[in-house]
Amino acid sequence: MKVRTRIAPSPTGDPHVGTAYMALFNWVFARQHKGEFILRIEDTDQARSTRESEQAIFSALEWLGLDWDEGPDVDGPMGPYRQSERKELYLQHIQTLLDKGHAFHCFCSKKRLDDLRAEQQAAKQTTRYDGHCVNLSREEVQTRVAAGEAHVVRMRVPETGTCTFQDRLRGEITIPYSQVDMQVLLKADGMPTYHLAVVVDDHQMKISHILRGEEWLNSVPKHQLLYSYFGWPMPELIHLPLLRNTDQSKLSKRKNPTSVTYYRDQGYLPEALCNYLGLMGWSMPNEEELFSLQEMIDAFDVDRISTSGPIFDQDKLSWMNGQYLRALDVEDYAAKVSAWMLNKERLTALIPLVQERAERLSDLVPLADYLLGTRKPLTPVDFEHKALERAQVVKILHHTLAMFDLKRDWQRDDLYTSCNDLAEQCDLKLRDFLFPLFIAISGREVSLPFFDSLVFLGADLSRGRLRDALEVLSLSGKERKRLDKEVEQLRFFS
Repeated sequence: MKVRTRIAPSPTGDPHVGTAYMALFNWVFARQHKGEFILRIEDTDQARSTRESEQAIFSALEWLGLDWDEGPDVDGPMGPYRQSERKELYLQHIQTLLDKGHAFHCFCSKKRLDDLRAEQQAAKQTTRYDGHCVNLSREEVQTRVAAGEAHVVRMRVPETGTCTFQDRLRGEITIPYSQVDMQVLLKADGMPTYHLAVVVDDHQMKISHILRGEEWLNSVPKHQLLYSYFGWPMPELIHLPLLRNTDQSKLSKRKNPTSVTYYRDQGYLPEALCNYLGLMGWSMPNEEELFSLQEMIDAFDVDRISTSGPIFDQDKLSWMNGQYLRALDVEDYAAKVSAWMLNKERLTALIPLVQERAERLSDLVPLADYLLGTRKPLTPVDFEHKALERAQVVKILHHTLAMFDLKRDWQRDDLYTSCNDLAEQCDLKLRDFLFPLFIAISGREVSLPFFDSLVFLGADLSRGRLRDALEVLSLSGKERKRLDKEVEQLRFFS
C-alpha cells in the first residue's frame, strides 16, 4: 500500500502553528515511506473562507519547507483540491445515503434545536438530536422539499450498541452510540459539513493514514459509520496530542501568538520552528534536541509519538532559534537578516510611515524600532493617564483585544472604524481611548501612526502586545471574567 497523507486546513484566518505541527508530522511520515503528501483546502464555510487566507497557508508551508505533491496550486490526478469545487461529488454521495436509508431530511427549526439543547443541558444529558424527523414518510419529505421548506440532511446513527475502533497510538477505543449525534451531513445552503466531505475526500484521494489532532477522536464513530455505509475501508488512524499553553489549556491566540506568520515576521528561522514542532510529542532516539528535517525523516518512528499534551513554550523556541542563529557563518547570517528586515516588500510597507518624519536615513531605526524588533518592556507606570483610571485602561485593552480576536481582515480603515465605535461604546474620546493602545503597541506616548503600525505588525503580534500589556497591569481572573461578560454585550460581539 502506498502511503498517502494529507493536511486539510480551513482558510478562515492566519495560518496556525497547530496546522504547521500537523502538516510536519504528515509530511515527515509520507517522505519517510516514499509516499505522497496532499494539501487540501476545506472551504465549505463559504462565509468565512477567503483566498487571502488560503494564500497565507501556502506561503507559511512553503516558508517551513513542507512541500506538497498534490494541491490546489499544483493540481494532481485526484482533484479538485478545494472542497468548494467538489460540491457535485458530495451531492451524489448524499443521494446514495438517502437512497440506502442511511440518511434523512430534517426540517427542524433553529429554535426547536436550541430549545432541545437547553432542555438536555438542564437535565445533564448528552446534547444530541432527538430523531424528530427520522421517520417522516417519503411522501411528506418530497412534499416539503418541493415546497421549498428549509432543511438539512442528517446521518442515521444506531440507537443502541457501541463503536469500537483502533488508533495506532492509543489502541482500541470504544464509544457508545448513545453519545453520537445524528450529524448534519448537508447544510441548508447545499454545502456539505466537514464530516461528510472529509470521508468522501479521504477515500477518493486514496489517503492511507490520517494523522490529525486528538480533538477528532469523538468524531470517529460518525466517520466509521459513513465508511461502512459506503462500503469503503477506513484509513489507519493516528491521533496526535494537541499543542498546549503552559497552563495545559489548548493552544490559543488568547494566550499565545499562534500564527506561523508571527514567528516568521519576528525573525525566527523556519528550520528552528520545524525543529521545535518536531519535538512536540516526539523525540530523536538519541534525545538530540537539534535536528534537520532530513534527520527527522531518517529517524522518525510514528509509534514513538507520545499522547501527552506537549507544551508550546516560546522561551524554549527562542532558545532553539538562538542555537540556529549562532550556527550560521557571517555571510549566511547577513543573508538571513537581509531577507527578514531589508526585503523590498517589508521596506515598501515601512518607508511611508517614516518618510515624512525622518531628516536622515539613519532616523529609520529610532523611529521604527518597535516595528522591526520588540518594543521596550512596560510597567504599570507607563499606563498612567490624567483622564483614565486603571480600571478604564484595563477595560480598553481587554475589549480591544476581544474585538481584534474577531477580525478576519486586518485593514487600516476597518481597524480605525472599529476602535472609534468601541470608544463611543466605552463613552470615551478617541484620543483618550487610544492612549493605552499606543503604549501597548509601541511603548511610547508618541509613535508612528497607530493604525498603520497595527497593519505593519500584523494581527497576531498586535494581539500579543495587548495580551502582554494586560499581564503588566496584573489583570486578575475575577476581573477577566467580569470583562468577558461585559464584552458580550458590545455591538461588535453580538
